[in-house]
Amino acid sequence: MNRIASRFSELRAANRSALIPYITAGDPVPAATVDLMHLLVSKGADLIEIGVPFSDPMADGPVIQRATERALAHNVSMHDVFGMVRAFRATDSSTPVILMGYLNPVEILGYAEFAREAAAAGVDGVLTVDLPPEEAEDYAEILQVAGLERIFLVSPTTPNRRLQAVARLGSGFVYYVSLKGVTGANSLDTDDVARHIEDLRQFISIPLGVGFGIRDAHTAGLVSKVADAVVVGSVIVHLIEQHQHDLPAMHQAVGALVAEMRAAMDAVQIAGGAA
Repeated sequence: MNRIASRFSELRAANRSALIPYITAGDPVPAATVDLMHLLVSKGADLIEIGVPFSDPMADGPVIQRATERALAHNVSMHDVFGMVRAFRATDSSTPVILMGYLNPVEILGYAEFAREAAAAGVDGVLTVDLPPEEAEDYAEILQVAGLERIFLVSPTTPNRRLQAVARLGSGFVYYVSLKGVTGANSLDTDDVARHIEDLRQFISIPLGVGFGIRDAHTAGLVSKVADAVVVGSVIVHLIEQHQHDLPAMHQAVGALVAEMRAAMDAVQIAGGAA
């Protein structure tokens, strides 16, 4: 069983939602990424999402765009990202790792070569932001053969026909983009998220994760009541940016936030289980 499926199975048995923090590979410097990954796990991350730097990150807001620019300033490539995952796997064989990025770097390598190298490095799932499910048949099959989960984005405006395609091709979990716009935009209406998650479960049988707009522990806790996973990106990347020249301070700030989110999620779910 893939590590992602195993982790969600474990969490479901414990009545817990997954905490999935996002960082950009190579930000603020390539040498910092693996240590950050281990820090996230030590503070309560259940899965880790790694952004692959790309020069035109159209779905990302300014915070993550700047992170990508910092990584690209160090010439971080897809092969470098694979190397970071391999280094992480040297001492962590259980935490699922998801690559999140855009199709262009994958096409440069070729679908089959990308899937082979990703799986060999220890990647568990792939989320390709700008590849709609209607055009992903061949890609999804290649990923599946390599043992990689196929993670797709859905949003409040996704039509039923596309949801059916996601349900057919997707695996691991489905990432629900809870806000219109780019990452880091606006604030989250958790009641609205709950309504949409309920509607999505009519089509999607695998776990549902919610991302975009989750900025603090309180919101993470509320979202964990209705979703199988809470995905947190921009607020973490913002802390990395703030402390990019002081790695100990960066670790302290990022670690504190992730630990607070994990505690808030657990508190909500313990209370729910006792009700």
